[in-house]
Amino acid sequence: MANSVTNYLNMKKSNYILLVFIVQLFSSNVNGQKIKTYFNKPVDNSVSSGVNAIYLNQTMDDTLIAYINRAKFTLDIAVYNYSASSLIADIAGAVNAAYARGVIVRWIYDGGSTNSGLATLNSAIPTLPSPTGSNYTIMHNKFMIVDANSTNLNHPIVWTGSSNWGSNQFNSDYNNAIIIQDKNLALAYTTEFNEMWGSSTTTPNLALSKFGSFKSDNTPHSFTIEGKTVELYFSPSDGTTNKIIQAVNSANYSMYFGIYTFTENDISNVIIPKVQQGVYTLGIIDGFSVGYTPITDLTPIMGGNLIIYNQNNTYHNKYLIVDPCNINSDPLVLTGSHNWSGAANTDNDENTLIIHDDTIANVYYQSFYKDFTVSGGTITPCSQITSINEIEKSNQLTIYPNPSDGNFSIATNYL
Repeated sequence: MANSVTNYLNMKKSNYILLVFIVQLFSSNVNGQKIKTYFNKPVDNSVSSGVNAIYLNQTMDDTLIAYINRAKFTLDIAVYNYSASSLIADIAGAVNAAYARGVIVRWIYDGGSTNSGLATLNSAIPTLPSPTGSNYTIMHNKFMIVDANSTNLNHPIVWTGSSNWGSNQFNSDYNNAIIIQDKNLALAYTTEFNEMWGSSTTTPNLALSKFGSFKSDNTPHSFTIEGKTVELYFSPSDGTTNKIIQAVNSANYSMYFGIYTFTENDISNVIIPKVQQGVYTLGIIDGFSVGYTPITDLTPIMGGNLIIYNQNNTYHNKYLIVDPCNINSDPLVLTGSHNWSGAANTDNDENTLIIHDDTIANVYYQSFYKDFTVSGGTITPCSQITSINEIEKSNQLTIYPNPSDGNFSIATNYL
């Protein structure tokens, strides 16, 4: 009897320790606070695995300004096009206010775009148009860096995603934004910015400034942020199409893509065998790409699982979601400014992030799910499979919901 009691108490003690570990694990890494994502179209939280995707209803511009207002030391902006309008908040005004309070501001824009919003920018703020001519295409980035060199690790922020800065892009067209608070990532983006700017000072150096094919692969590509592996690639120096192909090839169960421009055959050529192998594949491609080989080749293979978006607005996202339902299969999201085109890979200035994380993958899945169904498509919802199942099997513990928003329940056969 004594031995039975001792064994029982030891069992209780070991499971108590395990419970404490799990509580600490869940409490210290809830919601991915250093990586935040936003969508300017409705999302479907019914397929959330615990962290709900956030729909910014006509407020992506206000959210951008909120991050501009956080700048204390530096603000570097590289955006393809900024069009001011009474329909969106005063972004230039927020940048001017940052400059007035002593923030060092630099702004790069595409030299071939109108960028009408820059007319209201303080003329003392240095700006640089990308070069035009036969040797260049477009500076297509959409990123902002806040306080990259701050000694306070909570200050450095990168804002990027698919959206240009204008009323249609923020409010009508389909876009996503991702904000990452990480000093090393911010410094990598700053290195890319400085390469285009030609210096690390407030004055651009045209003699050293490099855009497009003249740039070099000079930034780190792998980061660990809140335990997540995050990859960063800039075009055209980093061979981004190969990274997209690798991400597609990593899919074992399912993948979902939403793309504005899809003209790159090399990518569709690796999607097709994945579909044929039984990987559940759904996609949305904007009608802009009709007539190009990828749509021609994918349509008979994917059937109703491929939607060609033809509405008055634009499906402007550029993202891929891989295996969001299977945590042991390296769930990931690929997003940024890079369309799936030859020009994006070999000529344009672009940036691409790949985030390896089941929670971020599910958040993007919630957005894709809504986009696809509202466009008339049908999706077989995935059931979330997580590595916590192994703990449940080996220790007779049940933890729910998982992932958690900070509130969760634990049940065990022993306690």
